[in-house]
Amino acid sequence: MKKFSIVLVALGAFAASATTASAGCVQAGGEATMVTEDLAKFMAEAALKNSINGHGWKPAGDVKMTCDTGSMGLPHCLAKRKACT
Repeated sequence: MKKFSIVLVALGAFAASATTASAGCVQAGGEATMVTEDLAKFMAEAALKNSINGHGWKPAGDVKMTCDTGSMGLPHCLAKRKACT
């Protein structure tokens, strides 16, 4: 019997600098690469929420999600949302 293992690494969170439209706000984000697109979306949104909470920001506006197939052929999603102090 053959054993198969999948190694999934690529959860990240980031925060960009303040936008010029509204002082004290940033474009926060989270990303994930997973086996399925639904899982990648879920984990990207979780990383986004963790990033916002970790900085003590308050979310503002809607979450914008973009997904593509990365170089390894796995779904990669990026979730962005405005966050303010």
